Amino acid sequence: MKKHCIVAGALGISGRALLEHLEKDETWDVTAISRRRPDFATRANFLALDLMSAEDCARALRDLSSVTHVFYGAHVRHADPTREAALNLQMLRNLVEGIEAASPRLSRVVLLHGTKWYGNHLGPFKTPAREDDPRHMPPNFYYDQQDWIAEHQKGKSWAWSALRPHCICGPAIGSPMSHLLGLCLYAAISRELGLPLCFPGAKGAFEAMYQFTDAALLAQAMVWAGTEPGCANEAFNMTNGEVERWCNLWPHLARQFGMEAGPVRTISLAKYMADKEPLWQQICARRGLEYHRMDELVDWSFLDWAYGADYDQVSCLGKARRAGWTASVDAREMFERQIGRLVEMRIIPGP
Repeated sequence: MKKHCIVAGALGISGRALLEHLEKDETWDVTAISRRRPDFATRANFLALDLMSAEDCARALRDLSSVTHVFYGAHVRHADPTREAALNLQMLRNLVEGIEAASPRLSRVVLLHGTKWYGNHLGPFKTPAREDDPRHMPPNFYYDQQDWIAEHQKGKSWAWSALRPHCICGPAIGSPMSHLLGLCLYAAISRELGLPLCFPGAKGAFEAMYQFTDAALLAQAMVWAGTEPGCANEAFNMTNGEVERWCNLWPHLARQFGMEAGPVRTISLAKYMADKEPLWQQICARRGLEYHRMDELVDWSFLDWAYGADYDQVSCLGKARRAGWTASVDAREMFERQIGRLVEMRIIPGP
């Protein structure tokens, strides 16, 4: 039977990967929600929608009577975590209630969360993290969203699922919380200045155990969570399935960029990249790249936090494995493939 999904946050890192994954499967019709138009070819029908407005959602969704699935990856950031929680719950609620009213075929709502569930943004946490670990002190909008949908779903014909990835890597323009593009731009600037590829974060972060989530693998996992009966009303950790350390990856990454691997040299990227926009413009012009401002590609403050977290960040995949999930991705292969793709897309310069 034909399936029809809504992808909320369609031009983010995970949303774009999901659109590309569904592009290959004609059994899916796709409605993508984004305020921006796509910068790539897609058969998805794009819908500009203010998720903050219940009235706008009800009006825009009322004719979507064939929707079977919602893949929810929309997110709004706010400096006040209490306000952030309220805003993100409001958006989810407006969309779910709007599509509930429009489509009697709704089958599954899949939420995209992350290891912030375990308090990784607050400091060291118990590892490997498991889905039933105790919560940290709220607010955390992941908690608000899952608690609301679990309560709201009771007695309904549809179910929810949630995935908790870590360090999602994939190409996306206008999604500044990008580990991949941050690494690539930092490398491009360093190479242009004749520098080796030094790790810019804390020594402890360089050596700690870490996990990545390939956006392409996450797209497969979202469809799995949305269609597998055993995933109904359950949350699952979702990563590449391999534990790594930056110190092991760093020489391999340097070779991919055509650079020498340097030592740990802790700097604030937010400070040291603040004056590099003119140099980035020169690189783009000389190498024939599609120019995008650096602040469209990466939030250096986010990278400072990611490279400064000097503690293990590992999630257990046991629950997903027991439910039937078997895929895994090697981090070296992932970076090689994704960096090569960014070069082909003319977003970053080749080595």
